[in-house]
Amino acid sequence: MSKLYFIFILLILISCSSSQQSANNVDVQIIGMAINEKELNVMRDILLKNGFNSKINMLPDYASFVGQLDANNYDIAINSWNTVTGNPDYAVRSLFISDGDHNHSKISNEKLDNLIEKASTENLEDSKTTYNDIEKVIIDENAYIIPLYNRVKTQAFNKRVLDENTVNIYKAASLNISEMSFIDESKNETNPLYVSQTLSTLTSLDPIKGNDGSINMINNQMYIRIVNLTTNDQITTRDSLSYNYAIAQGNKDYYFILRDDVYFAKVENRQAVNTGERVGASDVVFSLNRAKDRNSVPNHRTYSLHSSMERISIVTDINELKNAKTENSDVYTELSQNLPAPITSLTSVSSQANNKNGVYQVVKVTTIKPFPQVLNYLAHQSAGIVSEKQIKKVNTYKVENYDPKNDIAYGDESTITEGASYNNTLVVSGQYIAIYKNDYEILLERNPAFMKDTIYYPNIKTLTIKFIRDLDASVSALRSGDIYILYDIIPDKLKVIESDSNLLLQKIPSNALIFAFINMSDGHITSDVNIRKAILYSIDQNAFIAVNDNYGYRAYTTISPLIDTGNILNQDRDKVKEYLKAYEENK
Repeated sequence: MSKLYFIFILLILISCSSSQQSANNVDVQIIGMAINEKELNVMRDILLKNGFNSKINMLPDYASFVGQLDANNYDIAINSWNTVTGNPDYAVRSLFISDGDHNHSKISNEKLDNLIEKASTENLEDSKTTYNDIEKVIIDENAYIIPLYNRVKTQAFNKRVLDENTVNIYKAASLNISEMSFIDESKNETNPLYVSQTLSTLTSLDPIKGNDGSINMINNQMYIRIVNLTTNDQITTRDSLSYNYAIAQGNKDYYFILRDDVYFAKVENRQAVNTGERVGASDVVFSLNRAKDRNSVPNHRTYSLHSSMERISIVTDINELKNAKTENSDVYTELSQNLPAPITSLTSVSSQANNKNGVYQVVKVTTIKPFPQVLNYLAHQSAGIVSEKQIKKVNTYKVENYDPKNDIAYGDESTITEGASYNNTLVVSGQYIAIYKNDYEILLERNPAFMKDTIYYPNIKTLTIKFIRDLDASVSALRSGDIYILYDIIPDKLKVIESDSNLLLQKIPSNALIFAFINMSDGHITSDVNIRKAILYSIDQNAFIAVNDNYGYRAYTTISPLIDTGNILNQDRDKVKEYLKAYEENK
């Protein structure tokens, strides 16, 4: 036998062996968006080396991605989760509790439900053990998700245009436009602030009907809340409707003393105008009640965030404040700090509030059980205060009979879209209001009656958000001066930005986990826990971090950025073989 013939036969045998190995691999379908192309490719390659054949379906945008989720056309879906409220309960409740509003995998686990509820009542130190147990149920016992890595949060801005002392990066929350100012302050009244976002189809401008990248930045500007988050996820009343808040002993009653210098804005002749209607306690009660009521609107996407609240009420008896003890003093004393005038009386009528004369409004939130993390949820954009009067005027349909083809709900993007459908019915309580939208941009204008004559009155009058789907094009727009600030930058462009003398790059560890959730529906191979665990232990997180230029760090679950439980996922190919063997034996 010639040497050449021997090599030819050997190559045939190797090819046959490889084909046989591929034929024996387990088939899985992976979906994800174009922005996660790198993660999709790494996932495919890793799984191929560990006994899986991966078919990738890369979707162009979020709407297409959700469509495939709803159609059940996937085994593994790569997505991200950002704990924008900065608290660990949000990191698990919506995703993993039975019937959670982002529980796409339809997880129903009584043990997990009980642990989530237990952790929610504990203080941060005591909850670490419970959250450790939660992670073990999610990962070790069931492999409900496949953690890939935690992202570094980034944003960059043109330091020749914007005053760098006014541009902050928030660990959890979105951009706070109202803080920003041009270096040349005279331009604040005449020049738009140009920013961008990838998604042009807006879920809803009703704050309780959207919780995604299409509207988070927009609704964050348009609706005031009774508390906010600082840059490092601490609760603050800065920029909020409250002067102060106080927590009564027992962690079930939360009191908020309201400002009287915030008014609703509406749009007339394509300009923001003051409605003359004060944002008051009755609007807070109305807004939070509809936020926690799953059936208050069709397609309610944020109800689980607010399910801890039992009752929202207006306090009119000063003695209640004095008699309610806090950890260090009493509610009256804590609410009285640094007010325009001492509290002389309380009123339930917003028009009668007069802070300079000591007349205030106080709202009390009572939770079903002790739940300190309720404050973080009240800082979320879905707890934004809406106008009771306007919501009732626009939403005349019955929720159970809602027909999206015929019923126009408050916040529908069609009402602000240029053309025949334009009929802007927005009434907002926040710093800005959306004036119009088209295929290219959405323009917002400053609320002229938002804390006028205070440091919280927005500096820049006009905000233009350009819709730039391509992330490379967004970076080019920043560098060319077409936009002035870019939020959430793709890692392979960060070095380019750092080298640009006109730009300043800001970085901070984020609360965002890139992960894969699993389709556990009947008929999908991933409904088998052995397959899920085989996929889990195939993962090399360092490979995902490396393709993102090391702008990331290892993670175990969505809890990882918030609490260090000490849990780590390590690739283990022996376990992969063990679980694949168990799957074959149990078929």
